[in-house]
Amino acid sequence: MYIFERFKDSNGKYMTSLADDIQGMLSLYEASHLAFDGETILDEAREFTRFHLNKIMFAQKMDKKSIDINNRVRHALEIPYHHRMQRLEARWNIEMYDHDHKPKMLHAFAILDFNMVQSVYQRDLQEVSRWWSDMGLANKLSFARDRLMESFFWAVGMVYEPKYNKCRVGLTKVVNLITVLDDIYDIYGSPQELQLLTDTVDKWDVNYALSHLPDYMRLFFFALYNTVNDIAYHVLKEQNLVIIYQLRNSWADLCKAFLREAQWSSNKQSPKLDEYMNNGWVSSSGVVLLTHAYFLITQPITDEAINHFDNDCRDLLCFSSSIFRLANDVTSNEDDTERGVVVKAVSCYMRETGMSDEASRAHVRKLIDQNWKKMNREVTCNSQCDKYCFTQTAANLARISLCQYQYGDAHTNPSDVSIDRIKFVIFEPIS
Repeated sequence: MYIFERFKDSNGKYMTSLADDIQGMLSLYEASHLAFDGETILDEAREFTRFHLNKIMFAQKMDKKSIDINNRVRHALEIPYHHRMQRLEARWNIEMYDHDHKPKMLHAFAILDFNMVQSVYQRDLQEVSRWWSDMGLANKLSFARDRLMESFFWAVGMVYEPKYNKCRVGLTKVVNLITVLDDIYDIYGSPQELQLLTDTVDKWDVNYALSHLPDYMRLFFFALYNTVNDIAYHVLKEQNLVIIYQLRNSWADLCKAFLREAQWSSNKQSPKLDEYMNNGWVSSSGVVLLTHAYFLITQPITDEAINHFDNDCRDLLCFSSSIFRLANDVTSNEDDTERGVVVKAVSCYMRETGMSDEASRAHVRKLIDQNWKKMNREVTCNSQCDKYCFTQTAANLARISLCQYQYGDAHTNPSDVSIDRIKFVIFEPIS
């Protein structure tokens, strides 16, 4: 961190003359979001640059160059580059690129690359659309959200590289099943039925499902059972390794976390924030997503890779999933209240401390920042997980979470903004 000392004066404060270099200030602001926990010098850099960048936005003249600068500053202050969904950010930068003053060939190549990758996504979407139609859950379980497009967008946000098409398809299936499962626990299942479903997923037993579950749960369980077993089967066939235990255990843990939240809501209990988060990072479903992603992107899967996942990746899963959970919770609670969800991080903290709604949301945003710092360290320093290209996938889960919950819950109630984002990334080429 000694390099940042060069920007400080004799009093240990960042030099105000730095504010004259707008691009430099913007770069320093972006760099500050790569901080690890405990790196106060970067915290100071963030506060310093944020203050001056806000001043710059209101002081600029309204010529074309100033408007471009203002747009970049506003974009960074909303969500910094390090926290943004990478494919959506790529499109934004391509369209902001001033090709009158930069190499035109580079700009043309970026457009060509973006559009070619987009065509890969469209083929992936066709494949998963056939699966979802054949599954028939959207018609049979009418109470559940039908969010195929949003589910695919989550998958692209987590794993955007063209070569990981199998992972995107698999993750889309997983997100769709999680969405239905979430609605079963939140709005439809009785307490007794939810306990039976939790037990069934934990046992992973078809006969138990047939003899204990009501019809609608039986249908869902068989869809889950067949999909997860199919993913595990292809890994067994292609790499001769058994991963079904890791996959099914992640689903069992998710159901147990969902059940606990359902019990809190049913009993009108409000746990303390720490207790809520100990369960909440699992109930976010991030662990399920990242568990499947790990085994779908790791090539080859070896016994060593399985051991590393079991023993070395827990913190990475926790920090990424905690950001996912908190990003969901800090947005408006109206959608969740309508769906029967009343236990959230904001409400837990309000009841525990007596703080206002605004102050509680500020605290939750601070927790998001703290988890980003912890994850930055894990992504940089966890050499075992990084061997398998997994750390960036975990970071990408946090990024797509911030994207989807930036203006509310875009998965439950898609807005014009969220629909446009899906179009920009998947359907509309750059002309």
